[in-house]
Amino acid sequence: MTTLLVIAKEPVPGRVKTRLTPPFTPPEAAALAEASLADTLLVVAATPAARRVLVLDGTPGPWLPPGFDVVRQCAGGLDERLAAAFAGCDGPALLIGMDTPQVTPELLTVDFADCDAYLGPAEDGGFWALGLAEPDPALLRGVPMSTPATGAVQRERLVRAGLRVRDLPRLRDVDTAADAHAVAALAPRGRFAAQLARCRAVTRP
Repeated sequence: MTTLLVIAKEPVPGRVKTRLTPPFTPPEAAALAEASLADTLLVVAATPAARRVLVLDGTPGPWLPPGFDVVRQCAGGLDERLAAAFAGCDGPALLIGMDTPQVTPELLTVDFADCDAYLGPAEDGGFWALGLAEPDPALLRGVPMSTPATGAVQRERLVRAGLRVRDLPRLRDVDTAADAHAVAALAPRGRFAAQLARCRAVTRP
């Protein structure tokens, strides 16, 4: 079975989802980040896996469900931190972030029988998921992160390594207020949608 990795930041005001401010305050942005992370972790907990790992920058909180190993993120750029997350795996692994609370267990249930890698493209040009049948940190180091070409560069890196790549559905990350509203509409029963509704009620004049 596959190891499921979630890379995340502790939802501390002023350190997470800063692109949501404005229109939201830093505490509201952190509350939205916490709800997104909680939804994501609950989905991972409901997905069959050999192991579930939270690769965390910060300290776990009450939003962490049981059944997860917690590993501290290493120092360095995002490519180095992703590479290190895969380096801790000794078998097939799928990594996602905390920015797609609309994800489902079906999307995360992957089979490497006829491919070597999975890539989940994001609408902003990045990727929301990366799966490797044989985790190799070198496949991530040096890939420029947080650019409109990140997903394409990462996919090309996999292909050039001779891997058979299967694409997952394209999803929208939560980076801006517009993203938040669009994603909440896709998962209206989740904690993220409920938190967004509370924030709107508070900030509405």
